[in-house]
Amino acid sequence: MQKPVRIPGPDHSIDIEPYPSRMRVCFNGKVIADTMRGLVLREAGYRPVVYIPREDANMSLLVRSGHSTYCPYKGDASYFSIEVGDRFAENAIWTYESPYDAVASIRNHLAFYPNRVDAIDGLPS
Repeated sequence: MQKPVRIPGPDHSIDIEPYPSRMRVCFNGKVIADTMRGLVLREAGYRPVVYIPREDANMSLLVRSGHSTYCPYKGDASYFSIEVGDRFAENAIWTYESPYDAVASIRNHLAFYPNRVDAIDGLPS
């Protein structure tokens, strides 16, 4: 069965732009990601999401998960868990490794669930 593909438009807008502030993600006393090069994605009625370049994340603390989801506007999302010391945050991060053309700029970027990490400094409201 083929997955539906939808193009953002007036009925479901998606805007991506550089995020003007520093973003820093911490978990169990470690900085997981720290960037001044984030991208903020604003989609329809959802809260803004900041995507952080993988180069600005400590990938050695991340464990690829077998979990995946699908968004008809962005494509297939893969997930990472975070493991630091004796703590584990399951599926705390999602990423679109082959996003659809309309959102291609989030390729090789990571997004963090705020409730699965200890802190995200600079999170937009």
